[in-house]
Amino acid sequence: MYGLWKPRVLGAWRVPASGPVILAVNHSHNIDGPMLMGTAPRPVHFLIKKEAFVGPLDPFLHGIGQLKVDRTTADRTAITRALGVLKEGGVLGIFPEGTRGEGDFASLRAGLAYFAVRSGAPIVPVAVLGSTERRGRLISALPPLRSRVDVVFGEAFAAGDRSGRRTRKALDEATVRIQTRLTAHLDGARRFTGR
Repeated sequence: MYGLWKPRVLGAWRVPASGPVILAVNHSHNIDGPMLMGTAPRPVHFLIKKEAFVGPLDPFLHGIGQLKVDRTTADRTAITRALGVLKEGGVLGIFPEGTRGEGDFASLRAGLAYFAVRSGAPIVPVAVLGSTERRGRLISALPPLRSRVDVVFGEAFAAGDRSGRRTRKALDEATVRIQTRLTAHLDGARRFTGR
C-alpha cells in the first residue's frame, strides 16, 4: 500500500495492543480492505466474499489468514472461524454494511453486533477516506497512484449492554449503539481530515 499510494494513518494507537478486537471499516472502494490490512498495527483477518477466492487469489488470501464467507446463507463455517480468531485474541475486520457502497454506515447488517456481543471483543471504528475521490489515469478502477488515502482509527467501545444477553432484542439494541458510534466516528474523521 505504501508503494502505490500515500496512506496517512491516524489514531492507530487506539487499537488495543493485545487481545481480541473487531475493526469495523467503512467500505466504498475495493482497496479499503487491503489498505487497512497494509496499515493496521496488528494483523487483520477479514471476512471476504467467497467469489474473491478464485485462481491465484485463493491460496494467497488463505495464506494471509483471510476468511471465506458465503453471503447467500448463514455460513456456519465462516462464523466459527471468525469467532475462533477472536477467541485466540486476534483482530477481526468487518465491513458492517456487508458490501461496498457509499461507505457511510447507513445500513448495518447484524453480523457485527453478533460477533461483538458473542465474543465480548471491543469494536474499533475505522474510516478509510480518499479512495473514491478521483479515478486513476492508468487504471481507472483505482485511485491515482501516489494519491493520499487516510485511515482513521477511532476509540474502542463495547457493543453490548453488559447484561450478557444474546437475544434478538439485545442484538438489535447493540446494532443501534454500533451504528451511532460508527457514524459519529466517520463524521469526526471527515472533519479532521477535511474529506
